[in-house]
This record gives sequence, C-alpha cells and structure tokens, in this order.
Amino acid sequence: MTTSAYRDHLGRPIVAVTGMGIITSLGQGLKDNWDALSSGVSGIHNITRFPTDGISTRIAGTVDFIDIPAPNAVERSYAFARETTIEALAQAGLSGDFNGPLFLAAPPIEPEWSARFELADRSPPADHPGDAYDRFLAAMRERPDAAFHEAALFGAISERLADRFGTRGLPVTLSTACASGVTAIQLGVEAIRQGRTTRALTVATDGSLSAEALIRFSLLSALSTQNDPPTKASKPFSKDRDGFVIAEGAATLVLESLEAAIARGAKILGIMKGCGDKADSFHRTRSSPDGAPAIATIRAALADAGMDETDIGYINAHGTSTPENDKMEYGAMSAVFGDRLPSIPVSSNKSMIGHTLTAAGAVEAVFSLQTMLAGTLPPTINYHNPDPAIALDVVPNTKREKQVHAILSNSFGFGGQNASLVMALDPA
Repeated sequence: MTTSAYRDHLGRPIVAVTGMGIITSLGQGLKDNWDALSSGVSGIHNITRFPTDGISTRIAGTVDFIDIPAPNAVERSYAFARETTIEALAQAGLSGDFNGPLFLAAPPIEPEWSARFELADRSPPADHPGDAYDRFLAAMRERPDAAFHEAALFGAISERLADRFGTRGLPVTLSTACASGVTAIQLGVEAIRQGRTTRALTVATDGSLSAEALIRFSLLSALSTQNDPPTKASKPFSKDRDGFVIAEGAATLVLESLEAAIARGAKILGIMKGCGDKADSFHRTRSSPDGAPAIATIRAALADAGMDETDIGYINAHGTSTPENDKMEYGAMSAVFGDRLPSIPVSSNKSMIGHTLTAAGAVEAVFSLQTMLAGTLPPTINYHNPDPAIALDVVPNTKREKQVHAILSNSFGFGGQNASLVMALDPA
C-alpha cells in the first residue's frame, strides 16, 4: 500500500482494529460469546449474588463464572477488564509492555451499602455532627485501610490495568453513561488520528450491578419487571417491551494505525471509520422525544467516516427494550435513513445479553466487527409481538447469513450522552 492509502478522506491516519476481547453473561471470550449470540441464546437469569426479596426486578445478566476474591464493584470491573485485555492482546499478537495509552470506560464507583453502614456505625454522632453521610465520610477519612479506599476510587481500575499491561502516560478513566464504551474507543481513535500514538488500548467494563443499582433504576421505571421466565424479559422494539435488563460485562479493543499494524504483520479485523457524539440537554435521564441529538450523532459519525446512509448495510441498535428509548431511536434512524430503513437489518444484542451499561458501546462494537467477519447477522430474540409504530427488520429471533461491509452502532445514554460508531471491513 502507498502512504496515501493509509490516510482517510481527511488525510488522517486510518485506524484499524487488531485485537478484541469480551466477557458477558453469555460467557468468557469471543468464541463462546459469538456462538451463543448468533444462535439466539439468552444470558439473562435469576440473580443469586444477593437477595432480591422486595425488589420488583429479580433478573439480570450477571457474570458469575469468574473467581473474584473481593467481589465489590471495583474488583469485578477490574477482573472483567483484565481478562478481556489479555484476550485482545493475544489476538493482536502483542506481548510485553503495550507502549501506548489506555482509555478506560468504567462505572461510577461508590461504596456498597454494607460498607457504608459499617463505616457510619463506627463514628458516633457526638464526634461527627451531621447526617449519616457526613459521618460516613468522616469515618472513611479515619479508617487506615488501603484496600477499602481503593474499592471506592474511580481511577483505581485504570491504574491497575496500566501497571498490569505496561501502557504509557496517565491512563484516562471516563464515564459517559451508556455511551462510555464508544467514548473510550473514540478517544483512542482520535489519539491515533492526531499522531500522538500509533496504538491505543480501549477498554470498557462494568461490574457495578448491585441491589442498590436495581433499586435506583427501578425508581426511574427503567427496568423490566417481567421476571418469569428471565430469558424472555428483554424484547427490544416489541409492543410489550417494558424496560431494560441490567447486566455486566467488558470488552477490549486494540486500535492501531493501519500503517503501523501492516508494518508489523498484524491481522486487520476491521476499520474504525467514523465516530460521532452529541449532547442532549433535554432531561437528566430521558432522551429528547424528537430525537434531534441522536439524529445529529448518527449524521456526525457518517460524516466523520466520509460515508452516507447508503453505505450502511446493518445497524447494531442501542435497542434497550424501554418503551421510550426504542421509540426515540427508531425515529432518529428513520430521519437519517428515510425510506431505506425498512430494508436495512437492525438488531439489538441487548435482547440476549441485557444492558451492560458502561461496557455496552464497546461490547457491541466487538459484536459489530464479528458480524462483518463472520458474515452473520445476530438476531433480536423475543420478537413475537411487533410494535406497529416501529417498522424495522429486526432480524427476528433467528440469525441471518449476510455479508455486510459497513455497520453503524448506536449508544444513546442516560444524562444526554449520545455516541455512534461506523465500522467497516476494509479502508475503502
């Protein structure tokens, strides 16, 4: 290839994906996940990690098959990220220090209830006047327990990953709600495009599922309460959808400039063609009903890729299974793709793995790349009662063999964070 062939339509270095790793409730590793996902298997099950008595939602896509010595949110999230990074680096053929920056999407970290009660009980009100939270903070400052403090530090996961894999520079930890995984990838893409590095490690992980998380999302009326059977609860774009199913997971992507990857003989798994992101200031948790920020996000990703709507052969939808979000996303896609939308396959991985929150954008990017590599479109399962107001080809219930060369993947998050990726099999 000539030097110009390594540059995109704006003269920037083309960004390739050379390694992928993934963990979801379907299993550990790309092969097990892809085999289950493409076969329409659900990873949603009854929660056994903690009691769910009195909670309206008793199901989730928890990852219960990895041994974690201290199973708090930091330890779970770190363990998931560590394992997916090991897999991704092995696939990329990289060993030793990574010698590139780390961009990590991680969940907001808070001490869990048991730890809060333990600390608050240690500090009598007479010594620390104020409410229970004031006393809790005072107790945290006084407790000489490094492990406990790390369990409540937002940046602890990225620092441990940086030490473990030899990344360079200060690791970046970010949280942009459900768009976090795409944001981490976008930061890696931009670092390479700007010539600041020839490779980047982009990781998204979420092990924050707890009783408190269930209660908080339940108070927002966001979770499905169709607990029986668990595997049928997540039904994106169906008329009887009633909310998302919360889940855990992680994904890692190794990004490299195409020129550097080819120079070292790496296998190219796909190309990060375009990234788009727009803020939505409509509401703290609800998306703008007119879908304007989501529309702008999709168009921004296409423009960044140097492509238009006719180039997209498949859409990996955000597809949460909430009544409002599915409707908004359909409206946004309709505005961009117009009369062509019904002929474009659109499916939601969340029908099988649930919503992995902070990890979702990266998890779905891995599945999108694998969709192109395998020539197989994963289904949207539980699609038995179509919503007449949402006219989509959701690849209902059964996978479809079809080769596509460019995919749009959407992530529209709570708090107004919207992000989209355009990925392709080759640079052209």
